[in-house]
Amino acid sequence: MKFYCFIIRYRLYLSLAVLVLGVILNVTVSGFWPVFPLYLIALIGIVSHFLIGPLRLIQEPMEQGRIEEVEKIMEGIRFPNLLIKPIRSTYYTLKGNLAMMKQDFTSAEKHLKKSNELGSPIPEAEGANKLQLAMMSMQKGDMKNAETYLRAAIRLGISDKESQAVAFLGMCQVMMNKREFRAAKDFFRKAKACKPETEQVVAQIKDIQKYISRVPG
Repeated sequence: MKFYCFIIRYRLYLSLAVLVLGVILNVTVSGFWPVFPLYLIALIGIVSHFLIGPLRLIQEPMEQGRIEEVEKIMEGIRFPNLLIKPIRSTYYTLKGNLAMMKQDFTSAEKHLKKSNELGSPIPEAEGANKLQLAMMSMQKGDMKNAETYLRAAIRLGISDKESQAVAFLGMCQVMMNKREFRAAKDFFRKAKACKPETEQVVAQIKDIQKYISRVPG
């Protein structure tokens, strides 16, 4: 694994070194075809560097909470528009998540919207993206867009129960705001059925529980 990560980290430089070696051998020792494999290896390495990038290196530091290392790897991607579509979508999602950690909601929304426009090959990942956009819309009081994103997130599917509960609670708040109380209660029951354990989500359920039983519907 370390060797594989080393190859990814220095793929561009290694590919350029192989290319230079191929040119030298081509000129001084033999013709084109004997060194063609070196040219091919160099081409594959250079193209994959720009089309795929080093995102594979992010998994371990992200899991271990080494955010500065993650940011350094992300900064190394100089031309994100050259990344293939699924990788580019992941790139913008990660940029959005990093911005949210810094509470830079303007940048977070910009990057997440770019990821949302590109789509994701994994429906759950796209659902999580739309859930984040919904939460930011709610923070700005934009309930119309929040509802659109929440419905899309629920339709696409959300992988974990905690996030599902957040989505259902968001829809509950949207329905309460629209005075559609029966729908609000239905979404609230769905949120409770997820049995979330996150302190903030549990506290939100308790707060809503205090008054939702008294509303009509």
